[in-house]
Amino acid sequence: MPTTSHDPGLTEKFFVLSQSGAQVILVILVLLSIFSLCAILERWYTLAKIKSRSHKIRLRIREALAANNYDDLEEMSRDKETIEGRALGYGLRHVKQSGSNGLEAVFSTYAMTERPQLEKFLTFLASVGSNGPFIGLLGTVFGIMKAFNDLSASQNEAAQSVMRGIAEALVSTAVGLIVAIPAVIAYNYFQKQVKQTLQGIEMVRDLCVVYAKTKK
Repeated sequence: MPTTSHDPGLTEKFFVLSQSGAQVILVILVLLSIFSLCAILERWYTLAKIKSRSHKIRLRIREALAANNYDDLEEMSRDKETIEGRALGYGLRHVKQSGSNGLEAVFSTYAMTERPQLEKFLTFLASVGSNGPFIGLLGTVFGIMKAFNDLSASQNEAAQSVMRGIAEALVSTAVGLIVAIPAVIAYNYFQKQVKQTLQGIEMVRDLCVVYAKTKK
């Protein structure tokens, strides 16, 4: 019967890769953690500023509604620093020109234009959160491959060498989780903040509908 010979070339290449693969993965994870932290800080600062400004104009809108004074809306619509102020400006201009017809489309379009800026870096955080553990696991696999490869070439203290190698390999999995968990938490938190901000646009839309009815 013909015998098949096993070509060790590809396997040896993987073992060579595993010699430095775990360290490379650790460097990648450290870089991801740095970029992730920068993205988290940037989003926290930006969304906190937007939330603070939105809170002030929402209080003014509530006061105008409580006093049934819709004339103040004209002044609030000149506030270009807040999402609600800009939305109010678009809404009132549309009401004056076309009434309430098509108002829903105006605010839907406005929300779509604001969403990308609000969700900046969130896709990156989601990717880090979902893929970080897998990247760490890959580093662990490389580390275990290296440990067993060293065992095959070792004559003395084989068990200690393998245990130390596996322990070092598991560091990649731990670091992957450390990178991923804050990213997932931040992503969920910022998504909630974005949702609350976009709800402010819906509130302004309903307000413009009421305003249109009072001007008939």
